Order: sequence, then structure tokens, then C-alpha cells
Amino acid sequence: MLGAAASSASTIPTTASTVRRAFQGNTLNSVSVALSHHSIACGRFHFVSLRSFAAGSTKAMSHSQSLAPSELGPQSSASGNKQALISLSDKKDLTLLGNGLQKLGYTIVSTGGTASALENAGVSVTKVEQLTCFPEMLDGRVKTLHPNIHGGILARRDLKHHMEALNDHGIGTFDVVVVNLYPFYDKVTSTGGIAFDDGVENIDIGGPAMIRAAAKNHKDVLVVVDSLDYPALLEFLEGGQDDLQFRRKLAWKAFAHVASYDSAVSEWLWEQTVGDKFPPNLTMPLSLKISLRYGENPHQKAAFYVDKSLSEVNAGGIATAVQHHGKEMSYNNYLDADAAWNCVSEFRNPTCVIVKHTNPCGVASRDDILEAYRLAVKADPVSAFGGIIAFNIEVDEVLAKEIREFRSPTDGETRMFYEIVVAPKYTEKGLEILRGKSKTLRILEAKKNEKGKFSLRQVGGGWLAQDSDDLTPEDIQFNVVSEKKPQDSELRDAEFAWLCVKHVKSNAIVIAKDNCMLGMGSGQPNRLESLRIAFRKAGDEVKGAALASDAFFPFAWKDAVEEACENGIGVIAEPGGEH
Repeated sequence: MLGAAASSASTIPTTASTVRRAFQGNTLNSVSVALSHHSIACGRFHFVSLRSFAAGSTKAMSHSQSLAPSELGPQSSASGNKQALISLSDKKDLTLLGNGLQKLGYTIVSTGGTASALENAGVSVTKVEQLTCFPEMLDGRVKTLHPNIHGGILARRDLKHHMEALNDHGIGTFDVVVVNLYPFYDKVTSTGGIAFDDGVENIDIGGPAMIRAAAKNHKDVLVVVDSLDYPALLEFLEGGQDDLQFRRKLAWKAFAHVASYDSAVSEWLWEQTVGDKFPPNLTMPLSLKISLRYGENPHQKAAFYVDKSLSEVNAGGIATAVQHHGKEMSYNNYLDADAAWNCVSEFRNPTCVIVKHTNPCGVASRDDILEAYRLAVKADPVSAFGGIIAFNIEVDEVLAKEIREFRSPTDGETRMFYEIVVAPKYTEKGLEILRGKSKTLRILEAKKNEKGKFSLRQVGGGWLAQDSDDLTPEDIQFNVVSEKKPQDSELRDAEFAWLCVKHVKSNAIVIAKDNCMLGMGSGQPNRLESLRIAFRKAGDEVKGAALASDAFFPFAWKDAVEEACENGIGVIAEPGGEH
């Protein structure tokens, strides 16, 4: 850095190291070079190529373009001066950080708006350009991409030649780097979207470079990308003791932060450039929401992650549901709640769905949601007990009382018990009543899943990807392949059964009538067995009902179709054809 101004011109030595040291102690007023030498010297923001002079001189930039001596910041933390570099888009808790570092004796180096915010908070700041001797340029695209910054971050303190190189070039070290990135994610997912060029301008370059550099050199540099870590950072520095695990954790978080950021940029550019559903490379940014008590089985550890892909922003689903009450969610709770919510969200009319072990055991649609709830329970009250109940309309005081007080149809006395209630919204009174039903009852408020999502399923060593199954009966043309034509009421029953069977595990059979599921059979190795289970649950109401299968019937007689006819089924809906 430039020091106090000299009153006379300085003759610039012809070695690179002494050139830079000369500029640390003297202001460049003239340059006199006897030899052609390709050194670059810093003279009040301008870089001067000495090769361009031959036994001549040039005047330095005018005083109005130069940094005053009082503006010049310190260069070396090796001399005992500790330096922290701060460059933030999100300035949450910046004052806390700045004051804390200053109190601990750190000189703070900062950029643009961050520097201004710190100064406004009364924190002393050295601006980045005072270290680089170069102004911000290209509309802010180039600010920190400079050896005086990255050399001070990347230099290993335990390597003599690294420290000698810094000394030769007059570069100081950084002990702390605190950076977060341009709000690309928020910009491209904002309401109304963003123009392509604006999106590109919100791709951070200098920020990730500083974060990655500091994270790589975490043995010597503490890197922070999250304001929640400011108190831990200050406590760590105040303690004066080193902890490599703490440094590694911050470095891991930094690389994860940049990886998630790059994933969003990649996803956005792929959509803008190609638009194909399945890119050649796919990165899923997942963020830990909660550590679970156990997994599918008690001996398995588990956690729940939220998908932070751009396509999932405001796209609904159980992952972003608000829990208003109850015990913390378990692994199986999430699976069951997801199954119930996905199913009930498909229906247009007021509907209740009850799920047990990811299969709907009761589904009913009615204008009167109380009646729909009772019919859904009636379909299989034994399975419904301890299940997950979902509605596609608001739960008000009346419905909440019915959920709280309704007795099981099996004995007319036992109050129905549920693990979870899911709905798009609740009235204040409705919530109050449901909270009174049980301390453990989980009450979730969820947003309907948007169509067009990406569906992924893990297999050993890979993933299967497909479009989400968004088709509803309204999207499908039902072709009559029998001589007998279904009546309108039978066709409506077939459509309802078809929508239900979509959410039952294969081999899946659903029997339905009058917008109510009477019985279902699921998960059997053969379709005939699923059919018989569905008949047992439907009982005497099966006469004239509709039957839906999730796969085609390979045989008509001496098989499921014949048994269905013998039991009085009025209409059968199946995919048709061999796949």
C-alpha cells in the first residue's frame, strides 16, 4: 500500500520485489526507468507497465483521482494486525459482527454497500480498493478479483515461501472472511419472474471465489456464510483457542453454500436454454429441516430434508407444511401425510381422505364435508383408527368438533384417534378445538402440490426420474369396450374409483359408489387377491358399484373380471392393453 507522501520524486528500482516495496512507502509522482522491465506497480489506482517507458518519465494521476494517505489501509496481519474481510448482500446482523470484530482488534476490510453500512454503524472500515489500488469496475463485476485479496486469503502460514511471496509483494493476510452471495435464488423465483439478462447479472462471481478460497485455506482462515454463525465465530475468536473441527465445519458449510448456489444457477440456465425435462447432469440442493427420532424402523437413524430446487419454490407439498400443534413428525408420519395430502388434493369437490401405511383406506366426496368425513371413516373404521386424515377444504369449528367427538362405527363408543390432520387452512376456533383433542395430534397446514413436478425414486446406485402423475379423470378419455354401455352415474363412479386407485399401492383394486370408496385391496402379488380383499371390505354395498384397477386384466374368465361380475360390479375401469 502507499504510505506517507514523499516530497520528491522516487526512482523506481528494476526488480519486481523492490518495485512493490517502493510503492508501499512512497507516492508515485514520476517514474524513471533505465531498463525495459515488465513489472506492474500500483500508483494511486492505476497500474503502470514499466516496459512502456524508456529513460523517460510520466506524471502520476491527478490528486483528485488518488487515495489520500489517510485512506490507505494496513497491509500485513503478519505484523500483528488481524484482518477480516466482509462482503455481504444480506446484511442481517452486520452491526453485531462488525462491532464484535472491531472490539477484538480486527481491522475490517469491506466492499461497497457493506462498507457503507459498517461506517453508518460506527465501525471503522478499510475499503477493498485501498488494498487493491484499483477501483471497482465493470458495473461491480470486478471488485475483489485481485492478488492483494486472494493472495491474503490463500497463503498458507506454515509455508515459508508463501509468506515470503506475500512480503515481496506487500500483501497482508486475512484471518476471517465473511461473505454471502447475490440473491440469485430470490431474484429468479420472484413473482413475475426476471428477465434473462437481469438473471445473469445476479450470478455472483467474486463472492464464490472468496468463499472457496477461504474454505480451502480454512486451517488459517475462518470462513462464514451464514449470519446465524456470527455469535459462534465471535465466541471462538474471543476464546483464543484453536479448534480444527470448528474450522472444518465452517469450511464444509461454505462449500455447501456455494454448491447450492451453483445448483440454482445451473437449473435456471438449463430451463432458459434447453427446457428439456431431464438434464444430462442433475444436482438436487437439499436442506436439513429436522433430525428424526428414527427411520422406518426403530434401529434406523433418519432425517428430513427440504428440496431447495427452483422448481419447488411455492410449489406446495408436505415438506413445506406448517405444523400448528402436536408431537414432532416421524419418518413414517411424513410418508403417510404425504400420501394423504397428495390424494385429497386431487379432488375438486369437498373431500376427506384417511390413510394408513401410505394407502387410502377411506375416501368420500360430498357437498357436506361432515358427511364426507363420516363416510370415509365408515369405509374401514379399523384401519382409520390411528391413521392420517386429510381435507381439501378449510377445517372450521363444526368440522373440528366432529373430528374430536366422532365415535368409531365398530362399537359406537370409542372416539376416533388420529396421528395427523392435514388441511389447506383452519379457522382460529377450529384449531383451538383440535388442539384440545390430544397433546400429540399433529396438525398440519399444507399448500396443494403444483402440477409438472419432477418425480424421483432411488434404486441401488442410482435414481429413476419421471414426470409426476398429474392426470385426473377429466384429462382422460374413457373408451367403452363392452357391448353394455355404462349409465352416466356408473361412469361418474368409475371416474371416482379411478382417481382413488391411482393412490393405492399395486396390485391395487378400488370399489366405489356415489363418490365414496367402499373397499380397496392393495399390495398383493396377484390382482385376484387384491380384488377379494376389496370385496370383503365393501360388503353388501358392492352391488352396482364401480371397480377400478391400476393395471390391465390379462384374463377375463376364471379370473378377476369374472369374480367381479359374479359379485354384482356394474362397471370396470382398467388401463387396457398389455404394457
